[in-house]
Amino acid sequence: MSLIGGIRPPIAVLSVLLLALAGVTALTLGRVGQEAVPKAVQQSQQHFAEDGAIALRASIDESVTDLTRTAGLFNAGDPVPADAVLDKISSVYQKWMGTAVVEIRSGKLLAARGENVPLTAIDRTKLKDEDGLQPRMVRLENGETRLLAFAVLSWKGQPQQLLVASSSLRFPGISLGQFRSIAVVGHDGRILSTAGIPTPEQVSGPSERQEVQQAKQQLKAFAQTAAKKSRQHPIRSKEPGSGGYKGVSGHLIGDRFHGERAVGGYASLAPPEAGESTVATRLGLSVVALVPVTEDQKRADSSAFGLMAAGALLLIGGLTVFLLLRTVQRPLIRLFLESRRLTRGDLSRPVTAPKYGEAARIGAALERLRRQLLGEPAEAAKTPKGGRRTFGTRTLLAVCGVLLLVWAAPLLLLLNRAGGDVQVPQQLVNDQRERTDTISDRVRRALNEGHADLQSVASLIGARTEPDEMDKVLDNTLNQHSRYRALYVLDAKGKVLSEAGSDPRAAGDKPSAQPIRVLDDDGKEPVIIGTAEVPGRAGTAVVGEFRIDFLNSLLKRPGLGTVRVVDKDRKIIGGNTGYREFQGLPGGRIDGLVESASQKVGVSPRPSGVLYRDGDDVQIAAASPFAGGGAAESIGWTVVSWQPASGLAIPEYTLQNRTVLAGLLGGTAAAACLGWLHIIVVRPLRLLADQAEKLADGDRRTVLFPVHHDEVGAVTRSLELIRQQLGSQRKRDGAPAPLAGRN
Repeated sequence: MSLIGGIRPPIAVLSVLLLALAGVTALTLGRVGQEAVPKAVQQSQQHFAEDGAIALRASIDESVTDLTRTAGLFNAGDPVPADAVLDKISSVYQKWMGTAVVEIRSGKLLAARGENVPLTAIDRTKLKDEDGLQPRMVRLENGETRLLAFAVLSWKGQPQQLLVASSSLRFPGISLGQFRSIAVVGHDGRILSTAGIPTPEQVSGPSERQEVQQAKQQLKAFAQTAAKKSRQHPIRSKEPGSGGYKGVSGHLIGDRFHGERAVGGYASLAPPEAGESTVATRLGLSVVALVPVTEDQKRADSSAFGLMAAGALLLIGGLTVFLLLRTVQRPLIRLFLESRRLTRGDLSRPVTAPKYGEAARIGAALERLRRQLLGEPAEAAKTPKGGRRTFGTRTLLAVCGVLLLVWAAPLLLLLNRAGGDVQVPQQLVNDQRERTDTISDRVRRALNEGHADLQSVASLIGARTEPDEMDKVLDNTLNQHSRYRALYVLDAKGKVLSEAGSDPRAAGDKPSAQPIRVLDDDGKEPVIIGTAEVPGRAGTAVVGEFRIDFLNSLLKRPGLGTVRVVDKDRKIIGGNTGYREFQGLPGGRIDGLVESASQKVGVSPRPSGVLYRDGDDVQIAAASPFAGGGAAESIGWTVVSWQPASGLAIPEYTLQNRTVLAGLLGGTAAAACLGWLHIIVVRPLRLLADQAEKLADGDRRTVLFPVHHDEVGAVTRSLELIRQQLGSQRKRDGAPAPLAGRN
């Protein structure tokens, strides 16, 4: 018999699959909803920590790049006093806690701005080493940590100077909301900076003091765990095929305190592209986020449904397998034994024929052939044409399929539907709002940083720089920053004096007085233009065109659904998925949310988050307008995000999805195994029934070939041997062989 052919393997595989599916159903459907904190809330904290890690990495890398590029621009010009260098840096960038210029040879402090820079932590003798100018972290006497970045100021004929900038390891523009805390953790698990934990002056009463102390202890425990997990390789820390964040990230469950469970997320600082490294990622830092979530003990569902579904599958599956064994396999095995008995010459007993189906037709044909081997003529009992046939094996397979569908169809279509009254944790709505606000701030800061770079370039170009020197400055800036597609200098009449990158879109137009604007030139994408006036050249300005891909890359964060950036008229400028430029938002609800979020509450507008219910459609949405100052705030953009709640790991939707999956697996197993039976057994069996009846009717010329080497093939070979025996018998008797098909 064939290893994968015959009637036994499909039935055996179906039995195994149904048993396995029953076990999976009992385990998966019985465990849904037993967690007091939904999986969606835990994953949301992981995404929150990832957002913080991305923002911190971008801030550190941008800070070091700006310092190095600014020093390079100063080095390309005439010597400048140290005080003038720091004044120029302070007027353009407001990102450093303190700055200083030191003469490298003597160690003399030439100028300083802001807080005192810990210069004693700098070993000037090692600055010439390969990593001598790499940023480093320094712990101050008060326990705070500062990140020192370095750049060299060098002019011909003058001693080299060291430009030092000190910055704190705080998160730029992370919206924490209420009760959430976040921390920067070193590679050894020590907390370097925190945000969101109230200071002693903000705490009133012993109850709040206990909560703050508990939060500090829990954050410290999470920090140790996060530092340990962050040491592993990102690929090994993820489930296969999970993708997502390029660093190490995850979620944590902490202790229960006053009815609330501490839920945290952690993420290591990861480069924007896999396999690369940046200044920030080499520091070995991680980010930990913590938020207390109220546990809902009533959400824990019973495992009865999973057990009942598994029991029903065992009952229906057992009945199906029994029918297949009793009505398909056993008759076929009986035919195989009877046909082999006839070929061996045992003609004394009548053929025991099954009662129905193709097996009954073959059994009746075998009995007639037995009598013909004993000498009875073929014309004695021919098969009547158009005679009534009972239901066949195909009908039996259809009945078995219907039985399995009785179990699978309700799971696929009816049971455990979530509906429109699904309970969505408020924490998810809050996280959607805060994460959208964080992305809005990232986009605003990115545009502000870009405009600050243009101002820096404009101030260094000044009134006396020639076009050749302008080209060098623009090329250097374009190579160091990926946010620009083109940089150029326009005079008061719109003439291009110098350019780098792609073709200027604003050539021929006078420089705009708006620092940042959007140009619609009927192209394939919006053109975002930043303008900075060149001092000393009336009407001349440095113009930078931002890449729309750079803007869109800031919006691509998991767990937020669809994200769009819209202008004052609520027309789409950018998005994390496909969109059409200046297209309106889909649906009036999202449009209304953006309009309401743009209304000022006090001094500035506030981010908004809302949960929409429309029948069975449940949607989480949030909108955050630009706020916080800078050149980008004046353009009035808003970041809006929305996603269906059905895509989140909420217990009701998880149960629905697993129920549908169980029904789908049951239907697939039934279709696969019954289809296998139909192809391997039923179709050849139906063909064999016709051939057996023709042979019994006197057709001796049609040679019978087995289709498969299985039970049906064995019966076919036996019939072929019987055909040959009948032919030899007729030759011995001297009678001519009848023509095939003649009555």
